[in-house]
Amino acid sequence: MPMAPRPLPAGLVDASVAKAYRADGAVCLRGLLDSAEVEQLRRGIDANLAAPSPRAKVASQPDDPGWFIEDFCNWQENPDYRALIERSPLAEAAAALMGSRTVRLNHDHMLTKEPGTRQRTPWHQDQPYYNLEGRQNVSFWIPVDAVAREATLEFVAGSHLGPWLMPRTFMSNEARWFPEGSLADLPDIEGRRSNYRVLGWALEPGDVVAFQMLTLHAAAGVQPGRRRRVFSLRLTGDDMRHAPRNWVTSPAFPGLEAELPAGAPLVHPLFPQLWPADAARAPTRVP
Repeated sequence: MPMAPRPLPAGLVDASVAKAYRADGAVCLRGLLDSAEVEQLRRGIDANLAAPSPRAKVASQPDDPGWFIEDFCNWQENPDYRALIERSPLAEAAAALMGSRTVRLNHDHMLTKEPGTRQRTPWHQDQPYYNLEGRQNVSFWIPVDAVAREATLEFVAGSHLGPWLMPRTFMSNEARWFPEGSLADLPDIEGRRSNYRVLGWALEPGDVVAFQMLTLHAAAGVQPGRRRRVFSLRLTGDDMRHAPRNWVTSPAFPGLEAELPAGAPLVHPLFPQLWPADAARAPTRVP
């Protein structure tokens, strides 16, 4: 039997925090992870960096003095990732934020910017890149290094309530997911910051940022001498459904449409139930 997760600390995600999440699309949960969980996650990220999966991609230019690498869907091979997913209070926190009876894992995402990385993460929404429909979802952005306010993830408050906007490749600005012109393009948020309520927090290890998959977000590079290792966890609630696309989603789930029809709940070994913990099944390794 898997170990029971550590309970969510009392009062950390109360009604006011859940209300702010649903109104703004992003909140900061201070000290959600304890020191042992942070250290476990740090080990997992370092192991991932030492042996990236075939899904990994470098997201910075060759002339960047730093290095930005991302990797996806490694929980089955990375025991530290898996232990954090199963045993930390993250799933219980997600249930409270979403107002959902159940929580399922969708995927994990590692993002590391090495010291001096200039590459920005441009403004975007996440959900248009995915094969998902629905509103009960949460992404956790979990740094294992201290993050300065100028290098943190930023959000446009309330943008998760607005329309889907055109997803584009970060490096070449191509519309690979939806046909060109089928969705509106993003506004110039960076050039007109005063027109928006931009949220962002300086963070210490143990702090966790939660955001809805449609919330517009972006991040700057990192300063020389400052490393930014982050683990992001995408979790789904009761109303989320499979939405197969005619293109490769990010991340891709090859062959999933043959096993999970369009509009189906996300009941599949790739997406184990994490909450309620007593009803969940231990994640099953999928070939």
